[in-house]
Amino acid sequence: MKICYIVAMEAEAKPFVEKFGVEKVESAFGKLPCQLYQHRLSEKDSLHIVVNGQQHGSSLIGCEAASITTLKAIETIQPDIVINSGTCGAFKKNGAEIGKVYIGNGVMFHDRRVMGDDKWYTQSIGNYRLSKLSEEIAAALNMPMGKVTTGSSLDIQPCDLEIMAQHGGELKDMEGAAVAFVCSLLDIPCLLVKSVTDLIDGGENTLDEFLRNLAHASEELSKANVRIVEHLINK
Repeated sequence: MKICYIVAMEAEAKPFVEKFGVEKVESAFGKLPCQLYQHRLSEKDSLHIVVNGQQHGSSLIGCEAASITTLKAIETIQPDIVINSGTCGAFKKNGAEIGKVYIGNGVMFHDRRVMGDDKWYTQSIGNYRLSKLSEEIAAALNMPMGKVTTGSSLDIQPCDLEIMAQHGGELKDMEGAAVAFVCSLLDIPCLLVKSVTDLIDGGENTLDEFLRNLAHASEELSKANVRIVEHLINK
């Protein structure tokens, strides 16, 4: 099985990269900044971790970078499954805790307010299908599940919260739906793994809380990903 991880930030990927001892492939995507790390797990299994890369000295985040990275990764690697691994915000009222890792059971955009008929609205919010392995992995590894909603901003507005509430959104990120969108176009199974850095209803400044908890959440994310990879190759 070719397992391809899409990760936005180097800080999110670093613990996972170090645990597997993957090797960096130089200039794998030409002039694009995304970076490829890969490792042969067995005669028939391989792990590929693709990170968005940097521009202007900082990690590229958000939907545009995630879409480009996912498209080039699929074209180059031709994986059997794409896994978007990253951090997220979540709700304390739903039992979320800093560093808690979830498997996505749905994904959509929460900040696309497109007026029009049902077809335009359906396209704008997404609600992309995720891999049928999602529930199996969550059950086998005793991991909680939650619906991921994606937006282009770190903060969140009241209108975004309304859309999340209407559609059962529990985990807020900036990449998941973009990755799932590309996978849906190319018919590639997609799995989402999200670790909580900030509590949307916790009353703290989002950026301060995110930065304070990024290292811890990324470490917990790495531990979960090791278990997920082991489960996939031992199926």
